[in-house]
Amino acid sequence: MNKIKEGDLYKRIELCGVSLEIRYGYYDDIDRKFEAIPIFPDFIKYPVYTSDGKMLVTYMQDKCDKYDGDIKNISCYDCKFFKKGIDLIGICQNPLNQKEVKHEED
Repeated sequence: MNKIKEGDLYKRIELCGVSLEIRYGYYDDIDRKFEAIPIFPDFIKYPVYTSDGKMLVTYMQDKCDKYDGDIKNISCYDCKFFKKGIDLIGICQNPLNQKEVKHEED
């Protein structure tokens, strides 16, 4: 069996009009002593929105200032506005995090 290398494709994901490639790599240099893992996008630093303007989030990303859930929890996954998507990627259903979508007139 081939060993996984940094940059190898883990999975292609299509979610609500967004195409993403998830590749193997490392979150921190200290992790390089272990096998490469799937690296999910940082949607806080680099927001991505669905075709209808909803923000993509990962299960493990830190909650935002619009979080609505148990105060003890720290991730988006625990928010009432989190909608499960594909793999570890979901959609924020909070209207306050929604981006206005401009539709072209026919």
